Amino acid sequence: MEQPFGPYLKQLREQQSYSINQLAEAAGISNSQISRIENGVRGVPKPATIRKLADALSVPYADMMKQAGYIEAANGAQDIPEWATYKDRRDFKKMLEDEDDLMFDGIPLDDEDKKRIKDVLTGLFWEAKQMNKRKKNDEPNSRQ
Repeated sequence: MEQPFGPYLKQLREQQSYSINQLAEAAGISNSQISRIENGVRGVPKPATIRKLADALSVPYADMMKQAGYIEAANGAQDIPEWATYKDRRDFKKMLEDEDDLMFDGIPLDDEDKKRIKDVLTGLFWEAKQMNKRKKNDEPNSRQ
């Protein structure tokens, strides 16, 4: 990551001459949340929040996901987390290797679009897996 996400977001906002309040309204999130992100008080936002910010700022979602650290910019794939089991890695590999054509509105996507989609899915996949593992461990009768 070139710079922390907060200063990156602030730079994008200022480049487009948005105030914090204007961006908050355009993205549908609170101005205090944007301020906390920009000032480093709050960590990297969740992908859903990044999606709202990307749409409001007309910035590619994948670019913001890379800056946030969900996707590695160097090779387009996020490293496999340490906590991932063999089954997790197998499931992920199967998901990425599915040979069905990816389409949007009935039109097959080109290789660059497919790669961008896979990059975003990589970040979302590992985030979801981690959240599910936390939920299972937090359950009162969970088996470890």
